[in-house]
Amino acid sequence: MATANDASTTSPTLIGSVQRALRLLEAVAAHPRGAPAKQLARETGYPLPTTYHLLRTLTHEGYLQRENGVFLLGEAAELIGRSGARRRRYARIAQALSAMGEEVGAALYFAVYHAGEVEVVAVSDDPERPPVEEWADFRTTAHAHAIGQCLLAQLDEEGRKDHLSRHQVQSLTPHSVRTEGDLLHRLNTVRKSQLAVEREEYALGTVCAAIPIQVGSAAATVAISLPAGEAERLLPVTEKVQRMAESTLMTLAFSISI
Repeated sequence: MATANDASTTSPTLIGSVQRALRLLEAVAAHPRGAPAKQLARETGYPLPTTYHLLRTLTHEGYLQRENGVFLLGEAAELIGRSGARRRRYARIAQALSAMGEEVGAALYFAVYHAGEVEVVAVSDDPERPPVEEWADFRTTAHAHAIGQCLLAQLDEEGRKDHLSRHQVQSLTPHSVRTEGDLLHRLNTVRKSQLAVEREEYALGTVCAAIPIQVGSAAATVAISLPAGEAERLLPVTEKVQRMAESTLMTLAFSISI
C-alpha cells in the first residue's frame, strides 16, 4: 500500500495525446509561413499517421488552418496568444502603478471602457494603501465612481445612452448622484475639466479622482483613491500622478490591444 509520502512524490497523470497536440502546436508556431505535415512529423518525432490525425483534429477545432498544403496557427491559437500577451502588458502596468502609488502614497487604478463595460485592468499593490473594496460591481455603478465618470465622459452621446439604458443611475451613498440628469451634468463638467472627482459617492470614507488617457480610439483612465480624511491631498496627488503617467505609463498604455 502506498504511503502518504509516496503519494506526494508520485508523478502526476499526464495525457499523452494532449502532450503530443501541444508539441505539434509549438512546432507549427516555429514556422510563421507554415509547414507541411511531413516536416512537422520529422520535427516532433511522431509517426506520420499520428501527425495527420492530430493536425486534422487541431484544424477542425480552429487551432490550426491549412493553406496551400502547409499548416499555420489558427484563430483559436492566436486568441490564446493575444490573451497571454495582454495579461503580461497589464502586469507591467500594475507594476508601474505600484511604483507610482508608493511614491505619492495613494492607491492607483488603470481602467478602460471595453465592449460596453467599465473594466479595471490593473491596480497598485501596496498593503499600506489598499484599493477600494469593490462592494458594488464597478461595471454597473460607473455613475457613482470617478473611474466610471471619467470613462463615460469620454464616450459619444450614443455610447452614453447605451450604457445608461443598461445600467441605470441609483444612489449608493448619501453623496451619490441621484438622477440621470445630474450625472449628465457632472459628465459635462468632467469633459471640460478633463478631471473626475468624487467624494464618498461610491464608498463612504473614500475620495477618488480620475484623469482621461486616450489609448487609440478607446477610453481609458488612471484613477487615484485616498481615505476621506486625506481629501486635501487628492488634487495635488492627482496632478503629480498625471505628470508621472505621461512619462511612465503612456508607453505601456498605448501597447495594449483593447
